Amino acid sequence: MNAYEKLLLENKAWAREVNEEDPEFFKRLSSIQKPEFLWIGCSDSRVPADKITGTQPGEIFVHRNIANMVVHTDVNLLSVLDYAVNHLGVRHVIVCGHYGCGGVKAAMGNQDFKPVLNMWLRNIKDVYHIYKDELNAIGDDELRTDRLVELNVKEQVTHLAQTSIIQRAWKNNNAPHLHGWVYGLKDGIIKPVMEMAPGTEIDPLYKYEDL
Repeated sequence: MNAYEKLLLENKAWAREVNEEDPEFFKRLSSIQKPEFLWIGCSDSRVPADKITGTQPGEIFVHRNIANMVVHTDVNLLSVLDYAVNHLGVRHVIVCGHYGCGGVKAAMGNQDFKPVLNMWLRNIKDVYHIYKDELNAIGDDELRTDRLVELNVKEQVTHLAQTSIIQRAWKNNNAPHLHGWVYGLKDGIIKPVMEMAPGTEIDPLYKYEDL
């Protein structure tokens, strides 16, 4: 049996089990989508949003990319954010990184990963540059990487607050709350590292006044 065929069999088994436990589950799920959370996470296969939070289908709207980045020119991310905030009405946006992130590790080195990955990792290198004094003072490589993971999450939450999407929602709906979390691959525990309530003051340079 091919690997992908096993996925299809597992899907049928899962659907059958769910239907046996709750015959109305798929009917309810197909009729409405009203998640309370938008999850911006890493593409790493070891960090599935639903599994590590114990949530069910329909409860979290998910966007994933390498190293859970919020890049101001990323139309994919911004379209997800716009839809989640303005159409689904999510109340919380979570940026969740994870310790041991391969993207963060790669950005800390000097290897040439060719144009596309180099361009993406440059965003993480810029975070390192902002905090280079703190990071360079950490002698242990693993601890330094873990700290950059945390600082990167904080920067991405700040990037969210700098978008007109979030600022307009804060002004009109007093939502969403922004959260920065880091997941531990070694223990399965999520560590909150940052939170921004609606209306939190940001650098005036990034503030839109005519929303």
